Amino acid sequence: MTSTERMSAIQQTFSLEGRVALVTGAGTGIGEHFAHVLAAAGAKVACVARRVERVEAVAQEIRAAGGEAFGCRMDVADRDSIRLGFKQIEAHYGPVDILVNNAGLANPTVFQEMSDEQWTSLLDVNLSGPFFAAQEMAKRLIATGKPGSIINIASILGHLAYPAFLNYGTTKGALIHMTRYMALDLLPHSIRVNAIAPGYFPSEMTNPFYESEAGKKEIANLPAKRLGRLEELDGPLLLLASEASSFMNGSVLTVDYGHSVRLS
Repeated sequence: MTSTERMSAIQQTFSLEGRVALVTGAGTGIGEHFAHVLAAAGAKVACVARRVERVEAVAQEIRAAGGEAFGCRMDVADRDSIRLGFKQIEAHYGPVDILVNNAGLANPTVFQEMSDEQWTSLLDVNLSGPFFAAQEMAKRLIATGKPGSIINIASILGHLAYPAFLNYGTTKGALIHMTRYMALDLLPHSIRVNAIAPGYFPSEMTNPFYESEAGKKEIANLPAKRLGRLEELDGPLLLLASEASSFMNGSVLTVDYGHSVRLS
């Protein structure tokens, strides 16, 4: 194989041409960024979230850049909303074969003061949501005999304990373990399930804290002395979404510049 042929083969391995990707929580932050990255790699992207005006705007931006995308409303805590969303996506593009379970909530509160709503709302969105969406996708792919890739967006707080993040960390830890169980059950159907566990990255949800004095002190103590840049998640995302990771199943990729290693 010549160098040119090898380069072409590598590019083809990471290509998402002909694939249909669904990104939950695609209206802002990491989810919005992921939608753009998947579209740039050739996928037709369904941008979904509860705020339909936001995902429609993201889809318009992708189309303006030459990609294929559309936005629709989906509440990941509601099975009926998920089923309707999948039906709409299939009507546009056909079966979803890449699912990025990115939608999530954080509501920091110390354990002894945590309300029932603060506990159950995070369970609904951060854990039940990925379960519902992945199950809907898997059932549809199995019915058609198509392979697929599910990528669960976890967090290093699924590995580590941090004050006042019991509800968030518990759901992310469970999501990491659920990734492994899903991978085993879906293995016979060629549907791979992996996860990404980011460290500290900017997002609509976390920016108010990072901009505070306490947040700035936290950033100063990180190994990199800065937050991660969203583009530093592109490689892990494209690896897991594409055939470049065809022999990866049940894996968790930690992207935190050694933060969790230093604390473990």
